[in-house]
Amino acid sequence: MEILPLYGGELSWSPLDWTSLDDTVRGGNSFSNFICDPSNPIATFSGNLDIKTLGNAGFASQHTTGDDLGLNLSNYEGILLDIKLSDGKIYTFSLMDQPSPSGPNGEVQSRISWDYDFIANKFGDQQNIYWSDFKPYYRGREVSDTEPLNLKRIFRLSIMIRR
Repeated sequence: MEILPLYGGELSWSPLDWTSLDDTVRGGNSFSNFICDPSNPIATFSGNLDIKTLGNAGFASQHTTGDDLGLNLSNYEGILLDIKLSDGKIYTFSLMDQPSPSGPNGEVQSRISWDYDFIANKFGDQQNIYWSDFKPYYRGREVSDTEPLNLKRIFRLSIMIRR
């Protein structure tokens, strides 16, 4: 399988490439951090998930900045996540193949995300995620009436914990 490095390894991580989107946008108390250093091939996703405030609907996430990575992944079989340490909880890796719609006041609206849930081994793991493993979700609920995943233009990547 051909590999296209996106982040980490031989490529530098940059804190400017990632930003948080947590349930505080809906009145929750969860928060996330993404610690990375261009001189280190490893980034750390951490934070606190509060599922009580929003009635079991909390989430903490980090996503790529901007709204258009312009990634064409159609020549690849999937995504490989190389995880060094984990806490054994369920995480979600997401792709967005549409731009974020804007509301009447310019606020960013929800869109379909293509999600893959996983539990990584506590002492390191590799998650080989094939395109067929991603499922379409809208606001945390799986949907079936959507177009297929468009790998020719990926707008955003995200890592999240929500349960």
